[in-house]
Amino acid sequence: MKSLSAPGRRPRPPRRSDLPAAPPARRPAGPGPVFGAILDHGPVARSTVARLTGLSPASVTGHVAHLLARGLVRESAETSGPRGLGRPHIPVEIDTGRYLVAGAHIAVAHSTVSLMDLRGRIVAEDRRPHRTTDPRRMLGELAARLPRLAAAHAGGRTVLALGLATGHRVDPVAGVIVEHPQLGWRDVPARDILAAATGLPVHVDSHSRALARAEQLFGEESTRTSTVLLFVGAVVDAAFATEGAMHRGPRSGAGSVAHLPLGTAEAGGDADGAGGGGRCSCGRTYCLQSEVSERAMVRRAAGQGLAVDSFLELLDLALAGEPRAVALFRRRARLVGRAAALLLDMFDPEVLVVVEPGVGRMPGCLADLRAEVAKRSWVCEDPERAVVPTSFTGTVLATAGGAVALGALYTDPLGPWPALPAVS
Repeated sequence: MKSLSAPGRRPRPPRRSDLPAAPPARRPAGPGPVFGAILDHGPVARSTVARLTGLSPASVTGHVAHLLARGLVRESAETSGPRGLGRPHIPVEIDTGRYLVAGAHIAVAHSTVSLMDLRGRIVAEDRRPHRTTDPRRMLGELAARLPRLAAAHAGGRTVLALGLATGHRVDPVAGVIVEHPQLGWRDVPARDILAAATGLPVHVDSHSRALARAEQLFGEESTRTSTVLLFVGAVVDAAFATEGAMHRGPRSGAGSVAHLPLGTAEAGGDADGAGGGGRCSCGRTYCLQSEVSERAMVRRAAGQGLAVDSFLELLDLALAGEPRAVALFRRRARLVGRAAALLLDMFDPEVLVVVEPGVGRMPGCLADLRAEVAKRSWVCEDPERAVVPTSFTGTVLATAGGAVALGALYTDPLGPWPALPAVS
């Protein structure tokens, strides 16, 4: 007989323990998984790589030989079993001494150019305010900064490629920034412009997908499987990745969460002591972006009598403990928690990663966000485990662009990379 819930009581959703286990994912063949296993576990023996990837020892040996020939990995000191017993083996690890990738991130008010080694570590970065919003001029100026940065910091290493990341809709296949409303850009052929200006292979993607890929490659272990990433900055958007695959959508619009409704006047926040909400660019009020974006935060700060000229000034005040600034960031965390709960219920990921400086640097903000998720989500059983800050707090923008290029390299390390030796 079917049981009925008591009137007015929210039914308990099924827990993961109630559900049948999913079948194991099929591991892709090819050098990409081998390269990734070496990144995760190196220095590591070839036999261990075979166990980790499910590939045959012969296949792993062949892929490793090609990666060695390209200079992407190197052999470490020979090791053997206890007291010299057993056959010696020569572990392999990522070679960070020969190559770098370049990254570029275009924000609403500034752009960041960076250099990153093959383990995802930032070597150098250069951030500057925009002098123009004309896309060709801006991209040309960005490209001109790269040789100077490489000359000063590459240390003789060759730059393999350039990755570009920005907010809103980006088509990585066509290399086109489809739409960036704050910059007034539509259908900008960014890959072609930057490739012509730099002579490098150029890869382009949204910053949310780039950071989700960075979590898969270099982030904390908990962020490497099924992940939703929520980016909260001047632009508010998201990305969804599972089993190494990033969902883009047929129009490259997946993750467009800026206009998620947050409710009525409750979101506007007189009860939070933060003043009324602002009208969104879409014409409605209480959209996620109109309430939590950097511009909204600065506007609210002015309403609280905080004389700040930029979001970074407001963040510095909050980190210094200024009560009104702290209250604004904690309010932001609660509103982001509403969106996070909705995304958790929509996608049921293993982890939701939040890219937001208050959550990354102020424990009270993270606690508030998790408490909101606990109150609102139907499926999230453990917000402490399921909701985490980004692994890249403090280097988010520098990481995003480089992660686009490194994501392409780790997917296809034996592909057409002009600076690498050919292999057959």
